[in-house]
Amino acid sequence: MKRIVLFGLVLGLFVMAAPAKKITLFNGKDLSGWKVYGTEKWYVKDGELICESGPDKQYGYLATEQTYKNFDLSVQFKQEANGNSGVFFRSSIEGTKVSGWQVEVAPKDHDTGGVYESYGRGWLEKIPSEKENILKPEEWNTMRIRVEGDHVQTYLNGKPMIDMHDAKIGAADGSIALQIHDGGGIKVRWRKLVLKTL
Repeated sequence: MKRIVLFGLVLGLFVMAAPAKKITLFNGKDLSGWKVYGTEKWYVKDGELICESGPDKQYGYLATEQTYKNFDLSVQFKQEANGNSGVFFRSSIEGTKVSGWQVEVAPKDHDTGGVYESYGRGWLEKIPSEKENILKPEEWNTMRIRVEGDHVQTYLNGKPMIDMHDAKIGAADGSIALQIHDGGGIKVRWRKLVLKTL
């Protein structure tokens, strides 16, 4: 009987200590696992995922087919021309109207790493002005987004940007989505989109 109890305890500890599942969201070859919303351009070149404004100059989104509630996501981006974009989480999209939360990816002095709620409350938290110099314009940057329950943390190039709690976010679920802002003239390169489930 003691052996059975001990085995059960060991098995329980093993399950509790099971590592998070690591998922590569972008395969470097095509848009498998993603869905395009809108008429803006999404394509793969030299192993990179590129978003670019199309002739309509409207909002565009590329969203995962799977939903992810609790995760730790790392993504690299490089802005060319106007880099106004973003990474949405726990989002849903109809046409080009998105419900969810965006971690901002934008030109310098425009709150890259801040959290914005589209078609809702707007800015939930902007980054402190002294952190605007962490973004490297026209170079590769690494964004990390950790979302667990109602807790959201963002990091840019290894530096903490936002640490917040929000009940509405905590109750939601949905896809990861990349954005092209409206207005035209936008181009952003993406690579190494890796997510760990929590």
